[in-house]
Amino acid sequence: MSTKPTTTDLEWTELDQRAVDTARVLAADAVQKVGNGHPGTAMSLAPAAYTLFQKVMRHDPADADWTGRDRFVLSAGHSSLTLYTQLYLAGFGLELDDLKSFRTWGSKTPGHPEYGHTVGVETTTGPLGQGVANAVGMAMAARYERGLFDPEAATGESPFDHFIYAIAGDGCLQEGISAEASSMAGHQKLGNLVLLWDDNHISIEGDTETAISEDTLKRYEAYGWHVQRVAPKPDGDLDPEALFNAIQAAKAVTDKPSFIAMRSIIAWPAPNAQNTEAAHGSALGDDEVAATKRVLGFDPEQTFEVSDEVIAHTRKALDRGREAKAEWEKGFAAWRTANPERAAEFDRIAAAELPEGWEEKLPVFETGKGVATRAASGKVLQALGAVIPELWGGSADLAGSNNTTIDKTSSFLPEGNPLPEASPYGRTVHFGIREHSMAAEMNGIALHGNTRIYGGTFLVFSDYMRNAVRLSALMHLPVTYVWTHDSVGLGEDGPTHQPVEHLASLRAIPGLNVVRPADANETAIAWREILKRYTKVFGKGAPTGLVLTRQGVPTYERNEDAARGGYVLFEAEAADGQSTDAQVVLIGTGSEVQLAVEAREELQAAGVPTRVVSMPSVEWFEEQDQGYRDSVLPPSVKARVAVEAGIGLTWHKYVGDAGRIVSLEHFGASADGKVLFKEFGFTGEAVAAAARESITAAQR
Repeated sequence: MSTKPTTTDLEWTELDQRAVDTARVLAADAVQKVGNGHPGTAMSLAPAAYTLFQKVMRHDPADADWTGRDRFVLSAGHSSLTLYTQLYLAGFGLELDDLKSFRTWGSKTPGHPEYGHTVGVETTTGPLGQGVANAVGMAMAARYERGLFDPEAATGESPFDHFIYAIAGDGCLQEGISAEASSMAGHQKLGNLVLLWDDNHISIEGDTETAISEDTLKRYEAYGWHVQRVAPKPDGDLDPEALFNAIQAAKAVTDKPSFIAMRSIIAWPAPNAQNTEAAHGSALGDDEVAATKRVLGFDPEQTFEVSDEVIAHTRKALDRGREAKAEWEKGFAAWRTANPERAAEFDRIAAAELPEGWEEKLPVFETGKGVATRAASGKVLQALGAVIPELWGGSADLAGSNNTTIDKTSSFLPEGNPLPEASPYGRTVHFGIREHSMAAEMNGIALHGNTRIYGGTFLVFSDYMRNAVRLSALMHLPVTYVWTHDSVGLGEDGPTHQPVEHLASLRAIPGLNVVRPADANETAIAWREILKRYTKVFGKGAPTGLVLTRQGVPTYERNEDAARGGYVLFEAEAADGQSTDAQVVLIGTGSEVQLAVEAREELQAAGVPTRVVSMPSVEWFEEQDQGYRDSVLPPSVKARVAVEAGIGLTWHKYVGDAGRIVSLEHFGASADGKVLFKEFGFTGEAVAAAARESITAAQR
């Protein structure tokens, strides 16, 4: 089985051209029917998308999740009809009625492509540039997957060799995330990535000369990409033959990602709307749609016109896909026979199962000893790395601070990199100081499948990542963000590096699990729970933000209920030391749990039975049944205090009207972390005082 490019010339018939033009009028009709959308780019890009789906890509429309398929990413997600029309024509499951219900309630064709919603959509795109970074992540994952299962095979000869294709627009390439990701791709020499740039010179505000004048091709050459430009046909339309030849040339370059610039005219061939900014994001109007149909030889009185000959022709993609998959499966079967141990590993990983006995490798930390949770996380990763080969990741140039190095002797770097630990299939990823693209690349890695990815930076820099983190949650992707230096406790770096609003802000993202362990043992349990929750089933998975301390914190006895998000760390006691009903409940997370414990000691000594609840994850706690939650936070106990070194938005629902919150409602300062905690009121005494206030309020 080979994925090397063929030298076969493009076969392009009148039916192919009619299919392209059909995609154009379908895009115009779909937007016209709903009254809003982006018709122009879908019209001009139809030849490129058709060439990819019908002439270039290896895929099986009847099995959209086939492991051996090529991937397609529409980074210019606003032009979703570029993708939907090809999914319809090729037989992925969309039909004319789906195009007719474009952008309407309950349809399979939402305004932007949504992963898990429409068969054949590989990733959710819309925020410009995200798809470029997703594609880079997919290309990285493809290489790592090959290293897991078939590293010795010659280039293009492995069943795990395939290509990632992406289409990006001017807006995608103006967003900074695409620059970060493209730099990474060039550095990593991702020869399995082909990026097609729709160079149409139009954005919402008009000609792109209003905002940009750089030489984009030279920029990509500087990144280390193989660069080509495809000239349009004399009439201004995209040239399928020239594009096909450029793609074949790109596939032949195996040591560089490829960038193909396609000069296009937006809304071609609409007589009056082409090359206008109005065609970008507005319906063309009935008269212009009719005029366009006349130009293309369609009946202007008909809508959603698709001839039987065209659909019969394009649905042959199902036959080609079945044949391509059958041919691939022969090579895959030969690989399985030659590599039985790797085949068994593939089956385990593909089923999202973990190796037998992996939990036994988790470290258990000695109680009482002060350990930073970032350090504990690093020990967990190194312990698990030896037994979970699909687990890999790194950091945005902060590995020493994030403790994210899973294997110091193995860096994910291309052949020719001078570092002695470099390997194309290495475990440790050096994402560079590119937090935003790191997060989106992690999304692409997760979407690709067959590996488990994590990436780290400081919590305060999650701001740089937020759009990609939001998309992680929107797509239910099981990526793990390791966010360290989680409060003013990090100390002297000062307010620019000290997160204050970040925990509450991240908890506000639906579907993101934020986990802030109190100690080393909670950290180990958190990692265990994260890995156990991993699923490849859309809607079942979720990203996790693991929030860790720089400073050492006391280690408490391991409690398995930490995996439930909240649990009783220390029970209220009567004077004789026996458990009793609590008069007040103290809730803490992360490094502030120790303050709740200190406050409990003071209150207990004063005869106030006090319960301490550690709540590493609000989201995991909310998943528990009401009975369990009430057992941890008894409704009868109105006196409650929550303590967290950040703004207090999270905690009002848990403490109630009589409760108190010990929080930080302003930025930090540059000083030793212990000094800052004392100056800002994060002490056991302050928590105990708040508890007394709450008890008084509860008695009113």
